Formats: sequence, structure tokens, C-alpha cells
Amino acid sequence: MRPPKHHELRPEPLIVEDLLLLLLDDRSGTVRGEANLHYTLGGAVLIELALLGRVELDGRKRVHAVAGEPLGDSLLDAAAAQVAKRARHVHTVLLDLGLDLEPQVRDRLVERGMLRRERSKVLGLIPVTRTPAQDLPYEAALLERVRAVLEDGVTPDPRTAALTAALSASGTLRELHPAIRRSRAVTERARELREGTWGAAEVDQAIVVAAIASVGGAVAEAAAGGDSSQ
Repeated sequence: MRPPKHHELRPEPLIVEDLLLLLLDDRSGTVRGEANLHYTLGGAVLIELALLGRVELDGRKRVHAVAGEPLGDSLLDAAAAQVAKRARHVHTVLLDLGLDLEPQVRDRLVERGMLRRERSKVLGLIPVTRTPAQDLPYEAALLERVRAVLEDGVTPDPRTAALTAALSASGTLRELHPAIRRSRAVTERARELREGTWGAAEVDQAIVVAAIASVGGAVAEAAAGGDSSQ
């Protein structure tokens, strides 16, 4: 998805913003699950559109746009316009929405004061830009909500469920240890969220589950390819 020229932000962070925030290392700003990040972020955007009732899925797993008023956010409006061009398979939509999305989402997190941008030079010559975390209390509260869902079995609201399921599908939960402990119970709870229902009746449940499954499939395929080359 080509980034808009300016960022019109909703008051609350989008699911994709919260997801990238959890995927970023607080100190270096490097990202976990980078190889499949375009699918992961694209999935988060598609899920957001589904929760807003702006997309639906047909029997061939093609994504269709649902007409409506502007969403008041440059990223979401651009994504909705992209989907509206033509119906395509959910896997293709994720790739299209997620391409070149990471820099835009980082910029939004900087604008919100959740990251800060630091510029320096390696060996005094090579310019380097880092985006370490800045709003640590917000990130800590966000991570605690995810932990409570996975470890304590707390019933999540749809957005927290979406964030937790997308994080699980990205294959990066193990990298959040010890903040989120590794256990069979956590693994099972994450699977239930990836495959489960999503609350509000007006939400197209199928498209949310299909988006998460597509992210998980891309991650699994990449992992299998990496194993076979060793």
C-alpha cells in the first residue's frame, strides 16, 4: 500500500500501530519477525477494516469492500480505497496492504510520541536512524493486556483479541519471553484466539479468521523454507 502524503490520525492508535510497537525492540528499534512483517502488518490493517464493517469475505476467500463514510484516518482510508479497486484473495490483499507499510507506521508512532527518532553516524560516515521506544508506560500496559489474555484467561475486547491473535500468527510470541511466559497453556490460548469468534455480530468473523490464518501460513511457509536450506 503506497503511503499517503500526510498522516491523518485517529485519536487512539490503530491495531497495526499497537502491533508494530510490540514487535519493535525498545532500545534499538529493530523489529521482530521482520521477514514476514508485510503480511503481519497487512493482516492487522485488514482486521481493523473488518472490525469497522468495511470489508467482507465471499466463499472463495476474496475480500470485498463495503461502502461507507471516510474513516477519518489516512492509513485506513487508503487501505479501504485499495480494497475497493477489485475483489482479490485475502492472501493477496494482505501482501498489497502490507508492502511499504512499516515506515509509515513508525512515523505515526513517532508522531504519537511512542517512539523517538535518533540520527547518528556509524564510524562517523554511515548515517543511521533509530526509533527506540519513548512511551514505555503505554507499551507496558498494552503488553500487560496481552499477557492477561494469554496467561490468565481474561476475556479480551475485540481489539485486544485481534492484537493478540495477530501477534501469535506473526510467530514472535516466544521472543516476548519472559514478559509473556512460554507454556502449553499460552500456546493453546493463542490458537483459540487465532481460530475463534470475534464478538460483535456485525463483524464478518470469517474475514478476521482468514486474515490471521493467512499471516500464520506465510510465517510457517517462510520457516519451512529456512529449515530446508540448512
